[in-house]
Amino acid sequence: MRRRRPLTHRGAAAVLAGLLCVIAANLLAAPILMYVAVLLFLLVIFAALVVHVPRRGGAVTRRISTDLLTVGEESQVAVRFDLRALRVPHGTWRDLLPTAVSGNAEGEFPTDNGTHIRYAITGVRRGVWPVGPLLLRTIDPFGFAQREQEFGDTRTVTIVPEIVPLAPLSSIVGAAGGTAHTSSTRLGQGSDNLSPRHYVSGDSMRRIHWRATAHRGDLMVRQEEEESSPDALVILDRTARRWERVGVDADPAFESAVSACASIALHLVQGGYSVDVLDSSGAVLGTLRGHEDDRDSLLVALAMVSPQGEGRDIITLFDGAPPGPLVMITGRLDEEDAALLRHGGASAPILLATEPLDGAADAAAALGWSSAQLTDDVASAWEDALPARMATGGGHVTR
Repeated sequence: MRRRRPLTHRGAAAVLAGLLCVIAANLLAAPILMYVAVLLFLLVIFAALVVHVPRRGGAVTRRISTDLLTVGEESQVAVRFDLRALRVPHGTWRDLLPTAVSGNAEGEFPTDNGTHIRYAITGVRRGVWPVGPLLLRTIDPFGFAQREQEFGDTRTVTIVPEIVPLAPLSSIVGAAGGTAHTSSTRLGQGSDNLSPRHYVSGDSMRRIHWRATAHRGDLMVRQEEEESSPDALVILDRTARRWERVGVDADPAFESAVSACASIALHLVQGGYSVDVLDSSGAVLGTLRGHEDDRDSLLVALAMVSPQGEGRDIITLFDGAPPGPLVMITGRLDEEDAALLRHGGASAPILLATEPLDGAADAAAALGWSSAQLTDDVASAWEDALPARMATGGGHVTR
């Protein structure tokens, strides 16, 4: 608990008026002014006793309706305040909010619902932030004294990057069930791929593939093969020198990059890809295999990332064969650095840079990258960088 100013502005004015009355009473030899001063002092002392003497304690239970709050998304906060005091105070309440969320978290106390408080918050900036404690401000009936106390612990709210809908990849890139799969040992997410094989002793007669048996003249049985699931790799370049405002909260360029990383990764997994999300040093930010827990883990990781360190060569980040779609999201990129971005034979290398310098896009295009400038309009930048657009427009697209 933390106490703050014991007197209101009115109370401080009353004390000042009492002091002036004491001075005037001595200067003007007017005893009545002394009585007025004493009365003011007594009223202020009485008001302070009324507010500060009662012993008061309380417990706060806070529940946020959304575990992960997206930037721009609204969530409801429900607060239950169990106050232990000699009397229920009348005053105002305020839940302390970080600058990363916005909301009207204050009102009259007691509320219309007694000690049950509800208010809405909106995510402003990604990260993990504390909500609370609850501040209760009590004022005496004269408005002279006040008491401010904090109750309860904080509750963290995780604000994850904004997810925007994106245009689908071109069919030439490949998707689950398409024609341009990359090899993988993971179990597929689509239907079983049934292929016949020769019958061996112990096989169930119910598995006999009669059409293949008739075609080949030998007894054949159905075999469920593991369907390879296409791989995709999304790389978020956190290299410090790529970003101008390292260590500064809410760098707009980096926030766009993080939002693009989350949006693209989720977009690809919805298209049937198995998606690995790495940073430029090779650290795993998330692996998406179509499970809700995978999605949440990625978003929590992206809620806390910031520019730092140095990056590695892209091809050293591959685990085995190169991926199908390879998306590189970076910041400031000059021609020399772009010429070093070897994609290692990925079937669909896509490059998004928030600040491509002169010659960078041409150097990337010479290596086979489809590139576009990443702005705060992530969906538009993604559409500009799609290989299908490159095929019809030629070269590269910058915005």
